[in-house]
Amino acid sequence: MNTQTITIGFLLFAIIMFAWEKIPLWVTAMIVAVGLVLTKVLEAKDAFAGFTDSNVLLFMAMFIIGAAFFETGMAQRVGGLVTKFAKTERQLIAAVMIITGLMSGILSNTGTAAVLIPVLIGISQSTKFPRSKILLPLVFAAAMGGNLSLIGAPGNMIAQSGLETIGLEFGFFEYAKIGLPVLIVGIIFFVTIGYKLLPDNVAKEDDSIYSQEKSYDDVAEWKQWTSLIILILTVVAMVFEKQIGIKLFVSAWIGALILVVLGVISSSDAIKSIDMNTILLFVGSLALATALKETGTGDLIAKTIVSKLGDNPSPTALLIIIFIICATLTNFMSNTATTALMVPISLSISQAIGADPRAVLMATVIGGSMAYATPIGMPANTMVYNIGGYKFNDYVKAGLPLIIICGIVALILLPIFFPFFPN
Repeated sequence: MNTQTITIGFLLFAIIMFAWEKIPLWVTAMIVAVGLVLTKVLEAKDAFAGFTDSNVLLFMAMFIIGAAFFETGMAQRVGGLVTKFAKTERQLIAAVMIITGLMSGILSNTGTAAVLIPVLIGISQSTKFPRSKILLPLVFAAAMGGNLSLIGAPGNMIAQSGLETIGLEFGFFEYAKIGLPVLIVGIIFFVTIGYKLLPDNVAKEDDSIYSQEKSYDDVAEWKQWTSLIILILTVVAMVFEKQIGIKLFVSAWIGALILVVLGVISSSDAIKSIDMNTILLFVGSLALATALKETGTGDLIAKTIVSKLGDNPSPTALLIIIFIICATLTNFMSNTATTALMVPISLSISQAIGADPRAVLMATVIGGSMAYATPIGMPANTMVYNIGGYKFNDYVKAGLPLIIICGIVALILLPIFFPFFPN
């Protein structure tokens, strides 16, 4: 059996297991990595090179910085600002989506949702606004906000890793060229016609950890402000990476280490904050991406897709196809897993037709982030499923129109900011 056949077998295995989720995603990814070594498709050092990938190191540091921001209660204080200027349900939805979107642009979107869920439940209890009308906009905004920066979501960094293999990269805020308009349109949608699509469910008695109010009264105020200052300084250093000559992951680790040394977050809490599920999923996915590239399997798949479009495939048709594939897959498997699967294939497609890889990967990431129509598309969707008293169809009713509207906006903007064939 040749290496291409073996690689296609592992790709199909990953797609099925990612969608099925009978075992954890990271286990599937690492089975693929180990399997590629045992079948001699990859050398061990190549299969596990992801452990020293600069993006993995960046993830680890940002987990610590994000944890300090959450655990000191500063994220809670930021989230609580919504009560100061939101007097109606629609105003509250707008405020929630703005704050959630901006926070998830530089922090974990899952972490942002987790810390704001109890804030919103408290607001719901005090204002009598139905929680089912504000929790879905919260998690959708968390997904949209992930496309405001390079570090907003794991998929963004997976695409960056793919680009780096061919000597290209995205700028820190380049995703925002598409992500910010999509977030704005999403907010407008839910404060207008989308508001009527949000369910008015009876709140359940919930014992979820995400619905538990946590007191931060015993946290020193200097720790809260230090966590915010370090976060801001770290992001500023990342934005000006080229000017100061310090790599993104190095800036992140400087910030993380300062927080631990100063005692803003304990050493044990810092270690616990590193989400190994994400790290291992990332590493295993990189192994599959490497196999797709090194064996030529990615090129084979790309050429097959391109051949179906004729001799001179329309860039617009190709853009729409890639976008629809990613937007569909992401609602039935992890959005991170979708991006991890599609990045190497999309990269091969771009090289097969001579298109700008940055344009094709941007379409892949934006499409892969639109996990709005099911409760399983991303962790934040699942978090609020029981708390909001939702049914599967509640996500479809509110999320599918959002995908269509935001998808149209993205497909209009992508060729403008990231043309497939720039002059």
